[in-house]
This record gives sequence, C-alpha cells and structure tokens, in this order.
Amino acid sequence: MSFDLAALGNLAVAFLGGLAVGIERERSGRTSGPRAHFAGVRTFTLLGLVSGLSGWLWVAGLRGPATVLLAGAGALVVAAYFAASRRDVDGTTEVAAFVVMAAAVLAGAGYRAAASGIIAVTVLLLVEKTRLHGFVSKLDRNDVRTAARFAVMATVILPLLPVGPFGPFGGIRPRMLWTLVLFFSGLNFLGYIARRALGPERGYAVAGALAGVVSSTNATLTLARESRRHTNAGRAIAAGVMGANTVLFPRVLIASAVLAPALARAVWPAFVGPALVGVILLLRGWRDAGSAGRFEREANPMQFASALKMALLFQVVLFALSFATATLGERGLYGSGALLGLVDVDGLTVSLAQLTNSGAAADITARVLTLGILVNTVFKMGIALVIGRGSFRGYAAAGLGVMAAMLAAAAFWRP
Repeated sequence: MSFDLAALGNLAVAFLGGLAVGIERERSGRTSGPRAHFAGVRTFTLLGLVSGLSGWLWVAGLRGPATVLLAGAGALVVAAYFAASRRDVDGTTEVAAFVVMAAAVLAGAGYRAAASGIIAVTVLLLVEKTRLHGFVSKLDRNDVRTAARFAVMATVILPLLPVGPFGPFGGIRPRMLWTLVLFFSGLNFLGYIARRALGPERGYAVAGALAGVVSSTNATLTLARESRRHTNAGRAIAAGVMGANTVLFPRVLIASAVLAPALARAVWPAFVGPALVGVILLLRGWRDAGSAGRFEREANPMQFASALKMALLFQVVLFALSFATATLGERGLYGSGALLGLVDVDGLTVSLAQLTNSGAAADITARVLTLGILVNTVFKMGIALVIGRGSFRGYAAAGLGVMAAMLAAAAFWRP
C-alpha cells in the first residue's frame, strides 16, 4: 500500500467537498441555539475527510478498516438525527451528511469528477432552498399529475412500442416517433413550467419569450389579441412578440443538434442574423415591457391526447416530405417544406433531420428548414397586421419583416 500524490489529491477533493457543504450549513444558521442541527463546518469537513480515507483504504485492499470508519460515521449521523427529531423532524442536514460521505468515498477511491459534481449539486440545492420551495408552491396538483404521466409515457409506453418500420416512404416507426414526441413535449413542458413559476407579472417581454418556448405562433396570436385591449402598450406587447419569435431559433437549433448534428451545423449560420435582430428589438422594448403580460392560461402541453395529436402530425409531415422528395426530387422538397412551415415547424425539423440522417445533403435540408421558418415568420407577420391594433402592428410587423428578410437572404442566396 502506497500513499502518493494522486491519493493526496483524492483526499483533498473529499476534504474540500465536506468543507463546502459545511460552510453552507454553518451559514444557514442552524448550528446553534435550541433547534441546532448536529453538524457545521468542522463536522462536515471531518466527515468528508474520514469518508475519503475510507474510500482510499477500500481501494488499497484494507476493506475492514474502511468499513469500520464509514459505519462509525454513518452511525453518528443516524444518532444525531434521532436526537434532533424529538424537537424538529427536518432531516436535510443529516441527508446532506450522507451525500457528503458518499461523494467523499468516491473521491477517495479516485472518482474525483463524480464526487465534485455531486458536491456542487448538493451545495446548489441547499443554497437555493427558498427559490426551490417558491417554485414548488407555484405548481398545482394538475402539473404534478401531468409530470407523472410523462414519466409513464417515457418509461412504460415507449419500451412497449415496436421499432418498425411499417408501410411505404420510410414507414411508420412507432418507437422513434414516440421518442420525438416526448422530446418536443418535454421542451414545451419546460416552457410551460417556467411561465407558471415566474408568474404572469413579469412583463410582456419575458412572458412572450417563455410562451415562445411552447409555440411562437400561439404567442404571436395571443399578443396580437392583447394589443386590441391595450392599444397604449403597443411597443411593450411587440417586444413580447420579438421574444417569442427569437426563442424559436435556439429551440430549432437544439432539436436539430440532438436529432441530426449535420443539419444543425449547416443551418445555424442562417439563424444568427434574425436571432440578433429579435434580441435587439426585444431589448429596445424591454423598458416599455414592464406592464404585466396577461396571457390566457394555456393548456398543459404534457397531456396524453396532445402527445397523440403531435405524433399523428409528425407522421403526416414525415410522409409528406418523403413523398414529395421521391416524386418531385429537390423541387418537391422545397415546396413541401415551405407549405409545412405554415403547419408545424417542429414536425418539419423532425422530418428534415430524418432525411439528413438518411443521406440527404445537409446544405439542402438546412435551406429547406430555413425556408419553412421564413414562411412561418411571414404568416406571423400577417397575424400581427390583421389582428393587431395600434402601434403594435407597426412594431411587430416591422420586426418580423426584418427577420423574414434575413431568412429569405439565407434561404435563396447560393454562394
């Protein structure tokens, strides 16, 4: 058995991990007084060191002493909890002690990166206690129920679906299709939860950007209707439209990077210009966006019926693009991409990612995707002009028009 610099570094990570959590527990103010918890900075640091030594001893072959040390430290934590539970049932400090011990054992055994990550997440959870409780308090029972349904959809339904394919034009691939539905439903749900957590009083700019995570088209329509009731807040509401439509670009880019990295690498240059325009116009209207964005309460996007509709839509889009490509070639691909951009950008992204993975040229599928988003942007500009009122029409239509012009340049310019 030898104790070298590597072992010393492992113990240092264990030591520092216990120190970090101990500092947070000390600053929480629960280490003194009648309701004090058992451990502060010194105790946590020593727990980290002892557990790190246990990990090193185990790797060195001395499993008996390692087990005795770790069991003794664990017994101390359990005894401290039983003593404290007589006046306070909160076990956060004791659980944090077990996490520190587990991470320190990993560090002592040589798994520094894993141990450091565990400690970092633990400290973050402890520090953000107030915000976490505030976030949970804004969720209602239906949100929690829907998240549980998503877990069933992902862990129960998905493994039971057949792989396929079945039928013509690439066929129906149920498992792949359901995976895509879960991916986009998850993105929608994150935006929905963010809006619920932040509340409706964050201004049109923030409300619009968060609503754009779910659907930029629906957000544009909602804000255009809002401009009818608040004609004096046109610039603020238009800032929300810019936020909703700016979020579309990173959303599509993330989806492309996950589904077909080659498509993401080919399409991102076309997104830089319009995204920057959207950010600039969003920031210009930020100061005027202090009034509350009173959105209608949207339906939770993680419903089973919504997932089935999305799966059906994705499959229709996949068939349409495959049929157009097989019968009309590149020209059919451009035409169907422009048409499908009006219907659903997510479905278009999925279809083009599949074509790219099947061997289609990434520069062509990237241009088709850009064209689809261009048509979608022009459609939303029409919504702003037809439904919007007051100064909102000018601000929103001008911003969307500039974004559309930059998308058109990227879609039709050939080097």
